[in-house]
Amino acid sequence: MSEIALAADFAIIVVVATVIGLIARQTGQPTIIAYILTGIILGPVAFDIVTDEGLVELMADLGFAFLLFLLGLKMRFEDIREILPAVTNVAIGQTVLQTALAFLVAWALGFETNEILVIALATVFGATPIIVKILTDKDEITSLPGKIDVGVLIVQDIYLVVVLALFATDELGGAADIASTLGVILVMMSFIGLFSLFSSRYILPGLFRRIADNKDVFLVVAIGWAFLFVAIAEGADLDPKVGAFLAGLSIAQLPYSKELEDRITPITDFFILVFFATIGLQIDGLSSLLAYWWQAIVASVVLMVGNFWIMFYLIDREGFDVETSFLGSINMVQVSEFSLIVGALAIDQGLIGSDVLGYLSLMALLTMGVSTYIIAYNHAIYARLEPWFRRFESGDEKDAEISTYDDHAIAIGYDEITERALPLLEEKYGEVVIIDRQTDHIEELEREGRYEAVFGDFRHTEVRKEANLKGAAFVLSSSVEREVNEALLAEVDDDATVFVEAERIDDARALYEQGATYVIMSTHLAAEKLSEYLELYVSDRAAFDEAVARDADGIEARRRRSAERLEEGDPVTGTDVVDDPGGEFHD
Repeated sequence: MSEIALAADFAIIVVVATVIGLIARQTGQPTIIAYILTGIILGPVAFDIVTDEGLVELMADLGFAFLLFLLGLKMRFEDIREILPAVTNVAIGQTVLQTALAFLVAWALGFETNEILVIALATVFGATPIIVKILTDKDEITSLPGKIDVGVLIVQDIYLVVVLALFATDELGGAADIASTLGVILVMMSFIGLFSLFSSRYILPGLFRRIADNKDVFLVVAIGWAFLFVAIAEGADLDPKVGAFLAGLSIAQLPYSKELEDRITPITDFFILVFFATIGLQIDGLSSLLAYWWQAIVASVVLMVGNFWIMFYLIDREGFDVETSFLGSINMVQVSEFSLIVGALAIDQGLIGSDVLGYLSLMALLTMGVSTYIIAYNHAIYARLEPWFRRFESGDEKDAEISTYDDHAIAIGYDEITERALPLLEEKYGEVVIIDRQTDHIEELEREGRYEAVFGDFRHTEVRKEANLKGAAFVLSSSVEREVNEALLAEVDDDATVFVEAERIDDARALYEQGATYVIMSTHLAAEKLSEYLELYVSDRAAFDEAVARDADGIEARRRRSAERLEEGDPVTGTDVVDDPGGEFHD
């Protein structure tokens, strides 16, 4: 096929996926469904316009690798540390019981042995991108049910990587061959995984500390780190995509991961578009897609209901309250898009035909489509069913609340203004979260250990969500960038108190109109201070000398603090030393 034809195929996929994606967004459906439908429409099932050869296949492989890298980036063990033992028990039990259920359903529907095994392994995963996206949009990702689901998804994703590595081997023979291959995979993954964790503690912090302030270098080095692990995995005869996952896992444990996650997501989304489109391209025709249509409907219903009750039983057994058990379970009822990845690899192994991939595709489309609305309305569903589910209550349930940012104060930017305001904010609101994009500021805050610090650009969605902007009671922004403050006012809760800065009077008026409680104008405050000085100088020279001396004493006190910090080896920023009383104008 010519290079022009390959480029044309690629362009067609992007255009059609964009159109279908817009329709999906209007109907509240995940874009992954749109991408799969793109492949079905453009492939042999419908118009047979595009093949999965050449450039398309290469871009799909890159999409798969970036998907697993992003998956690793989301796996922050800190997020589930408080409930890790309970989550581990739930995840292991869920994996075993849901695999068994999927095996029995496939057996009852009359599939062959190889097909049953593939289906059982493929349909056990939750749809991580969909669940995380919807729960994050609903501000439920840090709730107790959200943390339980995230923990289970982390364990599932580790299991997924093992399954993918198994299916990506050159050839699978009998049970003994599979067992030995699995053993080698686990050993090699363990070695690379240990190196990943070692690097996250001893190599990456110093490396990223030096480059994180440079946004372009920061992104390039992160992608380079991913490809380094890809090369290591390939050298160890593992699927290179496993290396991409472990690279993301190592970076996820750093304070810079949220900033990187937000910057790399658009790149990943672009490649994922092509990847999931190729899943639809691999279905031979409409007959293959609909070969098991009624079985797909039956299996979808049985698995969604069965998966709910399995999760509910396991979460409830760990002592969580009924509402937590219900919400944590109903969020996890879908067949994941990863089932299609396993199915595509199984086709390469010759274990299944395209008709079984069509069966998996229909199940994924049906369950993901339905579960999107289920997750969106999970609380309304629980409210209807609460009286019936209350029969499962026991007297020794765990507290449904765990530590997370809520009704707290947020300071955007760490400078003289915010530094002097922090003690007051802490006294008033208890917990203060500081968002800053300078590594020396973040390190200083972490050393002091008094306030929570989030590294990143406030304009990035993941950074704002990490600080739980929507749950903040007070926000102080020391940024004079109008787009930053407008994004803040658009997202923050209506009842929150918001102090922002502006340089121009027009910006200040616009920010007031958008809901700012108070707009700090440095030039205006400086003018007031200067006017006060001049008035005192003209009318009362003694009062003028007293005011100047008082301000000078304040400046000298800050200089002494800076000198002491320098002697102790702490970094001193430009806000620590003030050469004139201009800093006082911010008070």
